[in-house]
Amino acid sequence: MWTVVYIAPSMEEADEIKRLLSSEGLLVKIKNIDSSSGMTPNSSIEILVPESEADEAMEIIDSI
Repeated sequence: MWTVVYIAPSMEEADEIKRLLSSEGLLVKIKNIDSSSGMTPNSSIEILVPESEADEAMEIIDSI
């Protein structure tokens, strides 16, 4: 099961967080919160990781 670990205010920030988590070996998915409008540069984006990696992801995010 996938768990939301962060909600980014923009696609740019979501991509940055995804790259960081991926570089640490975590599986990462991003999902637009408002799927009806598609992914736009200023839409809120959920950062999801497998439930088993959520604690590690939160520690990495908290360190930035």
